[in-house]
Amino acid sequence: MRTRTWVIGGVLLLAAIGVFAASRSMNRYQEEGSLAIKGLEAPVTVIRDEKGMASVHAQSLGDALLAWGFVTAQDRLFQMELTKLFACGRLSELAGEAARALDVRMRTLGFRRNAARHAGMLDDETQHAFQQYARGVNAYITDCRDTHPLEFSLAGIRPEPWTVADCLAIFYYMSWDTAANLQTEIVAQMLVDTLGAQRAREIFPLNINPDDPADSVTQGKACIQAAGEPLRVTSDGRLMALLRDHRLEIGSNNWAVGPDRGSRGRPMVADDPHLDARILPGPWYPVCLVTPKLRVAGVHIPGLPAMPILRNEHVAMGITNAYGDAQDLYIETLDPEAPDCYLEGERSIPFQVIEETIRIKDKEAPKWVRTETVRIRCTRRGPVVSNVLPGLKRNRVITLRWAPFETMGPSLGMDRLLRAESVWDVCDALEDVHGIMLNFVFADVEGNIGWHASGRLPVRSAGDGTLPFLVTDGKDNWSGWIPYHEMPHAYNPSRGWVGTANHAVTGRDYPYYYSSHQAPSYRYRRVKELLAAPGTRSAEDFWAYQRDTRNVMAEQIAPILADALRGREETEDMAWVLGGWDFRDEPDQAAPTLFHGIYEQAAYLTFQDDLGEDRARLMLSDWYFWQERFQRMMQEKDLDWFDDKATSGVREDRDALILRAARDLRDRLAPSLGEDVGKWLWGKVHRLEFVSPIRREGVGKGLLGGGTHAVPGSVETLCRGYYDFNAPFDVEVFDSLRMVADLGDPDKVLAVLPGGVAGRLFHPHTEDQIDPFMKGKKVYWWFSDRAIQEHAVATLVLEPAG
Repeated sequence: MRTRTWVIGGVLLLAAIGVFAASRSMNRYQEEGSLAIKGLEAPVTVIRDEKGMASVHAQSLGDALLAWGFVTAQDRLFQMELTKLFACGRLSELAGEAARALDVRMRTLGFRRNAARHAGMLDDETQHAFQQYARGVNAYITDCRDTHPLEFSLAGIRPEPWTVADCLAIFYYMSWDTAANLQTEIVAQMLVDTLGAQRAREIFPLNINPDDPADSVTQGKACIQAAGEPLRVTSDGRLMALLRDHRLEIGSNNWAVGPDRGSRGRPMVADDPHLDARILPGPWYPVCLVTPKLRVAGVHIPGLPAMPILRNEHVAMGITNAYGDAQDLYIETLDPEAPDCYLEGERSIPFQVIEETIRIKDKEAPKWVRTETVRIRCTRRGPVVSNVLPGLKRNRVITLRWAPFETMGPSLGMDRLLRAESVWDVCDALEDVHGIMLNFVFADVEGNIGWHASGRLPVRSAGDGTLPFLVTDGKDNWSGWIPYHEMPHAYNPSRGWVGTANHAVTGRDYPYYYSSHQAPSYRYRRVKELLAAPGTRSAEDFWAYQRDTRNVMAEQIAPILADALRGREETEDMAWVLGGWDFRDEPDQAAPTLFHGIYEQAAYLTFQDDLGEDRARLMLSDWYFWQERFQRMMQEKDLDWFDDKATSGVREDRDALILRAARDLRDRLAPSLGEDVGKWLWGKVHRLEFVSPIRREGVGKGLLGGGTHAVPGSVETLCRGYYDFNAPFDVEVFDSLRMVADLGDPDKVLAVLPGGVAGRLFHPHTEDQIDPFMKGKKVYWWFSDRAIQEHAVATLVLEPAG
């Protein structure tokens, strides 16, 4: 979501901020009394607690879904509208020319176009669920105009009616960010073009599954085809723009333990999805739904009526990104005799051409709007996403194929998760979750636990998905789909727990290629350490685990850095700090600053002389591509990669590289942090800033935002503090939610957001959870009738209109 909000933040004005700030009530909605709502069959009671979270009490699931849409719109309508405009390729209606290129890319990918197609396929049950939610959103839009968020006035736009296709467009947008591995393919092709196939393979990704025997390494079987000449993918503006919009900034940890491990004698589930949640109020919206047949508390992305993280009376579940590879880039050859055709062997095939009209805000145009027609060319695999790549013999283009557009079905499965009564119900529902690649971890009150990867992935007949595939004839490298029951999964393992951390979950004996873009194994190794210890765990124990800062990668590498720096006057102080470190990335320690700064600079120095600065930084910006590989390289002292090709007559080894990296770090940080490296505290450089979507920078940013905070953790720890490699150390991705559900606790679920429930300027519940989130304080979703009533702050009755 970063690109969307960054564009908008530069466009919206702070008109009349002083007036609005003087009266916080001017951006509120009705929370008490009664309201008449169209579409309800019976009254619905909405009870809000001390943090503004709504508990919806209805007599039927249909009414609960409608009220769910209504209360979500009350709190998050502006956020929903921005997300919809982004997913549908309509941001230029708001932001003008600044968003035009982004809209062209979104139209090319076709989320809204394919969502409309999918909406016509849904079965009656799924269609009804989405329609009821959309009706609730529309009831708020039409019946409560006087309480719409003032952000609409500041932005100069109005909310539009919601449709099922709008909801599905958001679903596909979210799914796009769970699909690997577009960035990996472009980086890998860049390496082949630059280094040649053999040398490029030496630094292709390593994916390690710590649960596999002997800690085996899964190396992809990349099919390196001869394209005839380098593709020079990094010089293509369209590909690089697509890459910037697809940074895969989604992570997460989740785990579940069986009844023997839970302190209350029932299973527990913990989940903390990692997203860019800097834009207030954060991406997740929490709600509790209660009917005579259902009681469920969880979160959803506003605009999409599906709770992937929840607890009901029978089950609890959480998610991580599985990074299942559902997309491939194809190198297609243009027909030199027919410019509107492409070749499959000697066969010339016309491109399918799709035309879409973009409306662009323009003060110079009549009615301040101009229109532009976008012409999208598609092969049978997907849309063209590159410019023409000139070759020595034949020109080429690159197309994108994405599995969710080929695996649409009548059910999304997500609505059935709300009603699951056992892990087996969850398993059955996930069989229909084709379009999003997630690791679901779950447990039920009977003591069962499970994990299953969702999504439908292609069976590739030629190599894996690490590199773009060169189309040479009419044969397709997608030969079918991995059967659902052969997707990675586990049920009731003997060790008594299941868990994932975006790592490689398949081993050498897995019969299919799953992905070459997986997180390094560090976070999962730490989960194993914590859960393997004997004894039971409480919800509070899991709450502490989610803020764990132990860096298991640093345990291996920091001593190597310290040894290389020891005994030298210029770096002895650094060696002393690193030598006394407990390997925890805590804000009040200096060692994390030294470790990350030196280690990451060493990675840059290792590759920049072979690749050049720009290409090295492109590769290093994809942490998952190089980290596991580089850690193994650093455990060897004398590799050719460590030698600086720019120096002649001298062969540098690893320790010389570390020394140079330490000098570079001192030159970079000493001017701002001082000469005493013991005072280079992690909390001084590793910081997180919460901002408003309407004022990200400039005058008024501090007034509207949630402040800047020192952040524990790092890229490698359970308490995530992910930053752009090329812009250290400002945190971009972190825990967007922390949730611990103890199925032995009938009253509550531990859960906190790094923002709040409401998404309204100056609303008291937009940023009220930042403080407990940053400090690890306990916050709850109230679950039982007794707990909900005890914590009731406001009650609103929604009456059937007419």
